[in-house]
Amino acid sequence: MELSKIKDSLQNGLLSFPITDFDELEKLNEASYKARLEWFMEHDISSIFVAGGTGEFFSIDSHEYERIVQLSVATVKDKVPVISSIGKSVAEGIHLAAIAEKAGVNALLLFPPYLTECPQDGVFEYARAIINSTNLPVIYYNRANGTLNASFIEKLAHACPNLIGLKDGTGNIQELNDTIKTVGDRLIYIGGVPTAEIVAEAYLSIGVNTYSSAAFNFVPELANKYYKALRSGDKTTVDHILKNFFIPLVRIRNRKNGYAVSLIKAGAEIIGRSAGAVRPPLSMPTAAEYAELKNLIDANAVS
Repeated sequence: MELSKIKDSLQNGLLSFPITDFDELEKLNEASYKARLEWFMEHDISSIFVAGGTGEFFSIDSHEYERIVQLSVATVKDKVPVISSIGKSVAEGIHLAAIAEKAGVNALLLFPPYLTECPQDGVFEYARAIINSTNLPVIYYNRANGTLNASFIEKLAHACPNLIGLKDGTGNIQELNDTIKTVGDRLIYIGGVPTAEIVAEAYLSIGVNTYSSAAFNFVPELANKYYKALRSGDKTTVDHILKNFFIPLVRIRNRKNGYAVSLIKAGAEIIGRSAGAVRPPLSMPTAAEYAELKNLIDANAVS
């Protein structure tokens, strides 16, 4: 796929992040995952990010990762870009990038290093080593223990010609605006905080046109309606959907660590497209929270 098409998909249109399907034994459910991707493709999306945070990248092994990227490429068939996650350690990041490139993935999303707190110069070297190991275009996910400031992002862009984008997972609009004004259009900028719709207005105000929508997994029509209203300046619709759906959703999400993923799997189950439960260390919502989420979904159905 041409680089121009990949870049365009990251700047215009809703970015979808499918959950990963597991069976009752917590094994990868390939048939269910393939059906999920086919259902995604029936909706208006600009790209598919597989094995991402919503897809429990942190809980899948390299064999499962290989099957996920193979299935994704075969199912999507270049209709939109397929972008897969890499990272954890330098060695694992390089290994996963090679698997993705062999499978025909169009671009990569580089996650922060696993677990340990890191100095920025060390994170820079981590990112540089992995990005320069692959021929694929790479988006850097700026969050958690892998957060880089504007000067280091600029340095990384100079060191890695195939770095094409920055996904913000911090929600720090001041720092992100500094980065955008420092690095400029050398990179594409994507919103990537959990439930990114909640800060999408702020993102758009500084030139971040797209964001990752995890809620697309269970309310795709509503997610698209919100995105199109945001981009067209329909403030009445934006405010209505925020007030009646996304703000209540975030309030549930904030009750327990990991609910940014667990609630998405619960939502998929509620609409009849179960992907199984999350793997430990995450946990699923309570029965009362399932009922609360179902009421929220039902009350905001798009006709």
